[in-house]
Amino acid sequence: MELEPAMSPDPANTGWGPTVWTFLSKVGSDSPLVQCITNFVTMDLVANTLLAAGASPAMLHSLEEIPDFTPQANALCINVGTLSPDWIPSMNAAAELASKLGKPWVLDPVAAGASGFRMKACLELVGLKPSVIRGNGSEIIALSKASVGNTKGVDSSHESMDAVEAAKSLAHTSGCIVAVSGAVDIITDGEQVIGVYNGVSMLQKITGTGCSVTALIAAFVAVDPSHALEATASALSVFGIAAEKGMDLAKGPASLRMHLIDSLYGLDQDAVQTCVNISSL
Repeated sequence: MELEPAMSPDPANTGWGPTVWTFLSKVGSDSPLVQCITNFVTMDLVANTLLAAGASPAMLHSLEEIPDFTPQANALCINVGTLSPDWIPSMNAAAELASKLGKPWVLDPVAAGASGFRMKACLELVGLKPSVIRGNGSEIIALSKASVGNTKGVDSSHESMDAVEAAKSLAHTSGCIVAVSGAVDIITDGEQVIGVYNGVSMLQKITGTGCSVTALIAAFVAVDPSHALEATASALSVFGIAAEKGMDLAKGPASLRMHLIDSLYGLDQDAVQTCVNISSL
């Protein structure tokens, strides 16, 4: 959701509306506990996104606490944005424990191709069987090829549609759902491919929107782990709808950030089912 969404090739495909609303309302009623091992830059927005949707965030990183706390969480979100050697043991321990206990967890491989250190850490985490991997086009392409190359840091130099085959390949090799954020958000299990067309271009001017939607995916998967593909598409759509609503009131990136959270908090069934824009590709 980093660029202006294209028009859906099938705008009449509204069958997703009830599904998306069911996920959002269940997050609100169940208030899943989402453990977030995420980066310092975006921690505040990630936590507030989860709270606005009705989930319960726990920004817990300490290796010493993971054996006691991770089993209590309903889902885990790992984001490597401000990666350092001290964080890797915590990330690996939490991911390994979540997988062992059958709890869903979601990986955000921020700038995966920027360095060998970062790529190695991401590949180790992929090996610990995340339920979902969400990244931008460049991150997913780099991760699927396990290659380090020219990057724009955390920004993508590829459109999401450029990464469809890479996403399908990564989904096959990892056994997880792969989501690619962009003008059209792409979600695949390696076979079927779904496009989400909700969102606004100004999201790319606010740091942490990708990190936040990754955490929201974790909350949605937490309430129905057996339907991770549908949960992922629903979370991306809800976040995009909130951005669209917020954009109606915003004057720029700073006010969009505020109105995004308010809009997410205030979404009702009619708004969701009217605005959902999801199609099979």
